[in-house]
Amino acid sequence: MRVGVVFPQTEIGADVGAVRAYAQRVEELGYRHVLAYDHVLGADPEVHRGWQGPYDLTTTFHEPFVLFGYIAGVVTSLELVTGIIILPQRQTALVAKQAAEVDLLTRGRFRLGVGLGWNAVEYEALGQDFSTRGRRAEEQVELLRRLWTEPSVTFRGRFDRVTGAGLAPLPVQRPIPVWFGAQSERAYRRVGRLADGWFPQVPPGPKLDQARSVVEQAAAEAGRDPASLGMEGRASWRDDPAKLAEHAATWREAGATHLSVNTMGAGLRTVDDHLRVLETAAGILKPLEG
Repeated sequence: MRVGVVFPQTEIGADVGAVRAYAQRVEELGYRHVLAYDHVLGADPEVHRGWQGPYDLTTTFHEPFVLFGYIAGVVTSLELVTGIIILPQRQTALVAKQAAEVDLLTRGRFRLGVGLGWNAVEYEALGQDFSTRGRRAEEQVELLRRLWTEPSVTFRGRFDRVTGAGLAPLPVQRPIPVWFGAQSERAYRRVGRLADGWFPQVPPGPKLDQARSVVEQAAAEAGRDPASLGMEGRASWRDDPAKLAEHAATWREAGATHLSVNTMGAGLRTVDDHLRVLETAAGILKPLEG
């Protein structure tokens, strides 16, 4: 099981020095990857009365592709992972180009995690249809893979059209691995049919077992090997090293190929606080790596 970290998007702030210090120290501590969440815009609760989302317009988010372009210049071994990019609200060809560039800058150490998102306010602002996001994502993944592997692409879909065009340079990984976030039966089936790996939104236990059963059945029905799909869990720090170790071990026992340690929401005030916790966690989790 490869152990990485969740970039503390909502707590690291706008100081570029903090971003650099975080990435370099995470690499020094021996973590394998950095995973970053994505939101382009936050909703204003004063305008959207009754807003119930976990984030709003005051919540900070660095744009993942740009962030990764910077991090790629200050580290040498970390894999960079979007977890997840809200794919259907973005232009497909532009995502293909941005992902290819990050893959080049990292020399092939990049995973593109994608999902559908939940924020209709963002979709409206980015000019996309919230109601068709599932169908659009499936088509987008097909087009992304073609753009990453073919020098010239002609594509006629419901949502995208490309006529004799291609990316240059192509990425190192052809194609770049695409992982899906999933938390419904329909999403689990999509993972089985299309994804290289997935990010479950339920913890190890009966709900994860049920989700994996759906994923594996869908993979088999699509003629794919279910064992080839990666799975990344997430363990959150709550000031209890023993609990973190226990949670991480349950993910390993559940078959996770990857695990990310999340330090957000633990009352940590500075980047140094996050890094001190990650130093402690690194010692705890090292024996679980394979």
